[in-house]
Amino acid sequence: MISDQISHMNPATTAIIIAALIFIVAVLYSTVGHAGASGYLAAMALFGITPLVMKPTALVLNIIVAVIGTVRFYRAGFFSWKVFWPFAMASIPASFIGGSLNLPVPIYKSIVGIVLLYSAVRLFFSATRAHDGKVKPVPIVLALIIGALIGLLSGLTGVGGGIFLSPILLLMDWAKTRETSGVAVTFILVNSIAGLLGHVSSLAVVPNEIIYWAPAALVGGWIGRVGSGRSEVALGSSYASAPQMSSAASSGIVSS
Repeated sequence: MISDQISHMNPATTAIIIAALIFIVAVLYSTVGHAGASGYLAAMALFGITPLVMKPTALVLNIIVAVIGTVRFYRAGFFSWKVFWPFAMASIPASFIGGSLNLPVPIYKSIVGIVLLYSAVRLFFSATRAHDGKVKPVPIVLALIIGALIGLLSGLTGVGGGIFLSPILLLMDWAKTRETSGVAVTFILVNSIAGLLGHVSSLAVVPNEIIYWAPAALVGGWIGRVGSGRSEVALGSSYASAPQMSSAASSGIVSS
């Protein structure tokens, strides 16, 4: 079986394959203003990496890619402070709290499996959605509640939360497409930092293979952000290829 072949794979080969997957994920996700945590979790899950290692590693990779996206979207004028701040104000402390909590492995796997499955569905069905019409003001109280919930989930699982915030902003007409990307990637950055600070000691379990994975994320994030100059619909066709890995990994996590 494939799982048996993976379990008997040479560690160096495994590290290189994961690095390649991280590069691909970083390119695809950064193109539309995400950092790729759900993809990194999927890649690590496919190779049987333990949840204790997955969470801080995904957050570290997230921060690397999100920094690139935040700077580039901000410089391009696609960041809205008035949309960002109410979500971030509640999500940052919630993500810190979530990061400080260590869930039992079966519960963590179940939650991450659901998150990855949601990510696959979300990426597939929204890949070609674009919104550049009239936007509505963000209700502060509702944004605080949503931000807190997403932040807590982000800290618990090791994702940045952009995969949850983006569809809300678009569906509620609170931001245009590119503005959504700029807000989402900055939201991911602050949540990832807060989640990691919530459990700084977890950095000790980040594997040595990060010396391969971090550059892969960095280069992939840079290439993906440069490629985001294309139209949203064109981006969607490439972005939609990401769900297959998330779906496969979510099935593997839940069944393991």
